[in-house]
Amino acid sequence: MQDITLLMQDPTAWIALITLIVMEVVLGIDNLIFISILTNKLPEENREKARRIGIGLALVMRLALLGTVAWIVQLTTPVFEAFGHGFSWKDMILIAGGLFLVWKATKEIHHNVDPADHEEDFIASSVTTGFTAAIGQILLLDLVFSVDSIITAVGMTPHLPIMVVAVVVAVTVMLVASGPLARFIEKNPTIVMLALGFLLMIGTTLIAEGMGIHVPKGYVYAAMAFSALVEVLNMLSRRKRQRDKAAKH
Repeated sequence: MQDITLLMQDPTAWIALITLIVMEVVLGIDNLIFISILTNKLPEENREKARRIGIGLALVMRLALLGTVAWIVQLTTPVFEAFGHGFSWKDMILIAGGLFLVWKATKEIHHNVDPADHEEDFIASSVTTGFTAAIGQILLLDLVFSVDSIITAVGMTPHLPIMVVAVVVAVTVMLVASGPLARFIEKNPTIVMLALGFLLMIGTTLIAEGMGIHVPKGYVYAAMAFSALVEVLNMLSRRKRQRDKAAKH
């Protein structure tokens, strides 16, 4: 309790907390896009439940990982060397998660381009199986993003209370934003393709990071923000043309 009181009186601790919250929220965007796309494939009555369970699992997993910070730090220790690079457990988790994201995004892009292959989608048509499959995939990506998130937090501050508060606030923001984001993606089909492109880029970035090639996240998020801005302009242009067309009739 005394440590927490001292932290609350330390201006640098507040700066670290705010910075870490912003970082965690930004890192959570990747996870949120994936959850939104995946849950939109479920029957409407199950979507909100799946999003809440998926984001709730993300919170539980991150808090659990924070309880094993010493072990998490050891994940960055090289386990074996190949191609002149020492691979750690973190690297292998990032590569596995990146490959999954690339595969998933590619499969979803193919489905959007050629809807006739709907029966080949690995999310089964029955509600129960589809719900279970969706939660399983969300849990898998939660693990990848949680490990990356916690290692980022450990690198920014040594204080566990600050990490816990930042993680809880970031996941709460994800929970609040998940519904509106999912509905926005559902109502705008072109946004789905853009979001899948984001997932492809994120997956490729995770693989590169795992292979020891550092990709500044600022460049990635700047590219995503620019692409989103262009798509917003396209949406505004389409709506204006539709209004003009309706006015003529």
